[in-house]
Amino acid sequence: MLDFIRAATPWVLIGLSLAVFFAGNANRKPDEKPRGNFGSVGMCIGMCIGTASGSALWNNTGLGISMGMLVGLVIGSCIKKETDDDA
Repeated sequence: MLDFIRAATPWVLIGLSLAVFFAGNANRKPDEKPRGNFGSVGMCIGMCIGTASGSALWNNTGLGISMGMLVGLVIGSCIKKETDDDA
């Protein structure tokens, strides 16, 4: 049973992350300018957390990095910037 959970967890997380990512952009009007978000910052933080958790918990750093980046991108994309200034 534990092997099944370990095999299915990445696929479930990927599906949930993609659902949240696409649902966040679904309510935007076609002529509306997209607002900035913290997707890249979330990916960086997610990569750091994924590296640490992948090597400490699952003994698979590559899986931890990729899952951390995906989850970080989704969480960062849900947080909108107040202004579009990049500086």
